[in-house]
Amino acid sequence: MVQDVDDPALLPGSELHVPRMPGHWLLAKLGKRVLRPGGLALTHGLIDGLAVTPHDDLVEFAPGLGLTAGLLLDRHPRSYVGVERDRDAAALVARRLPANARIVTGAAERSGLAAGSASVVIGEAMLTMNPDGHRRAIIAEAWRLLRPGGRYGIHELAIVPDDAPASVRADIESALSSSIHVGARPLTVCEWRALLEDAGFVTEAPTLVPMNLLNPGRLIADEGLGGALRFARNLLFDGKARQRVRAMRRVFQANRAYLRGIAIVARKP
Repeated sequence: MVQDVDDPALLPGSELHVPRMPGHWLLAKLGKRVLRPGGLALTHGLIDGLAVTPHDDLVEFAPGLGLTAGLLLDRHPRSYVGVERDRDAAALVARRLPANARIVTGAAERSGLAAGSASVVIGEAMLTMNPDGHRRAIIAEAWRLLRPGGRYGIHELAIVPDDAPASVRADIESALSSSIHVGARPLTVCEWRALLEDAGFVTEAPTLVPMNLLNPGRLIADEGLGGALRFARNLLFDGKARQRVRAMRRVFQANRAYLRGIAIVARKP
């Protein structure tokens, strides 16, 4: 199991001023450990859908704090490799992994790993943050890494319904990017499936959940009561961070009718 982060100063982006810090690292600095749009339950559901066994060789794109890595390693796979672009994040997770797992520093679209070396590839909350060309390159890399019959799982941010007006989508993208300080480009359910199928994957039915990342109920469900109280305490004593988090929550709440966490399992024939 991956151990928790005790020192916020070790987190990537910790040297940045709060007003400029990417939203996910700001939340992590405040003590939040579950940073995926659909929460811990959707991550568990995705891992269940991938049906990881001790015979599997896993690759995870952008493991971040390593929470999903820990859940995957609890399934006792044959091997685990995390591919992390951020050197600080890679070093942080590598120090906390067991001996049968490793982290390589590199871009998800150019992992440097051998073709056909994985039976399962997983990536969460990363395709949403990339433009279309990069998204397609990352998915193509997942295809290259997987053996025939392999599974690719994604956990991302979706917009509903499929026919949401273009003006609404543009406003959501702008508001999200402005509040979290990272470009965010959520797709509709149909578009997420098409993106995977264009690369050759066969997709299973997606799972959708409300995007309640900063709602009190979700905080307790994801972090536990102690973790939620830790987050609230840290927020209470950091005025600038509190401003940022309130702004993020306002955006999430204002667009709650359109935003969902989405998980999809796709198979390589």
